[in-house]
Amino acid sequence: MSKKIEEYVREHRKAFDMESPSDQLWSRIENELNREKLKKPWRVPFWLGIAASLIVVVTVTFIFTYRNHRGGTDIAELNPSFAKKEMKFASLIEEKKDSLQVYAKENPALYEEFSADLEQLGADYERLKKELENSPNQRVIVNAMVKNLKLQLQVINQQLYIINEVNQCKKENSI
Repeated sequence: MSKKIEEYVREHRKAFDMESPSDQLWSRIENELNREKLKKPWRVPFWLGIAASLIVVVTVTFIFTYRNHRGGTDIAELNPSFAKKEMKFASLIEEKKDSLQVYAKENPALYEEFSADLEQLGADYERLKKELENSPNQRVIVNAMVKNLKLQLQVINQQLYIINEVNQCKKENSI
C-alpha cells in the first residue's frame, strides 16, 4: 500500500506544488490558533501547589515553636530569690572548680573521677532546667534545682578536702 502512495505522489508532484490552500482555510486555521491561545489559562502545576503549601505549613510551625521555646522559662520571673541563689551558687561552684583544676596536674586520675561526678550533677541540673518549662508545679522543680546546686557545692568542698588530705599525707610521708 505504501508503494501505491509513493507512486501517486511522484506522478502528481507538480499538482501538489502548484495548488495552495484557499484563503478560507487559512482564516479558519488562524481563528483556531487564536481560540487555543485564549482557552489555555495559566495554571499552577499540582506538585508546585503542594510544595508551596508544605513550605507555608513548615514556616508557620517553625514560627510558633520558635516563639514558644525561644526564651524558655525565666527563672528570675518565677522566683527572684532563687535567681540570686543560682548566681551565688554558680559563682562559688566555678571558683571551687578552678581550685580543683590546680590540683589536676598533681593527681589527674583523681581529678577525672571528681570531674565525672560534677558533670553528672551538672547534667541533672540542666535536665531540671528543661523540665521547669513544662512542669505544672514549678516550685518543686526550683527547689530541686536549689538542692542540686547545694549538692554540687558540697561535692566540690568534699573533693577539695580530700585533695588537701592527700597532699598532707604526701608531705608527711616525704618528711
